[in-house]
Amino acid sequence: MLDCRGIICDEKDKATLLLCSDCSTELSKEKIPRLALANGLFRGELPDMFADLTWVEEKICAIYCTTAHVTHLFQSSDPSQPKVFHGNTCAHDMNIVSTASVLPRTPADVTGRLSVIFVGPGKFNPKQLGTIFCVCKSKIWSFLLWLKYHNRLYANIPLDPNIVDLYPEDDIIPGFTECVV
Repeated sequence: MLDCRGIICDEKDKATLLLCSDCSTELSKEKIPRLALANGLFRGELPDMFADLTWVEEKICAIYCTTAHVTHLFQSSDPSQPKVFHGNTCAHDMNIVSTASVLPRTPADVTGRLSVIFVGPGKFNPKQLGTIFCVCKSKIWSFLLWLKYHNRLYANIPLDPNIVDLYPEDDIIPGFTECVV
């Protein structure tokens, strides 16, 4: 299976495939790339109703957790734009794989693998971040129910409504401020 965005039709009978360097290297050795869809990694498209899931909501619903996230946030030094931030998030592989026995993951489980380094002239105010670390309780629960019925990996994972109640309806993930350095 190829993504149509990775195929460029040059002429009537010629096409160019866009490949990442890892895939190109493996294919030149006549091997299937580790993350190729041919390895059974493609689980289908998500319905449009889940197109706006935040990456934090996805981590809350993930069975396996293999990365820790470090976010660098820089606040604008321009006094006329105090709510302007820029930065990046890096995902770092961990030697330990955390496998959930019940979902959703608790806020402490998610924030335990999250660090935010804030650099700015003022005091950090999480309310100025917008939606980058926001979660929505009802969206998390709907996504988990959908996964349970549409993804065989989730079929036997118990869902705990008491854990989902630990999340806000539409706000920053609980415990987030303890992740900020």
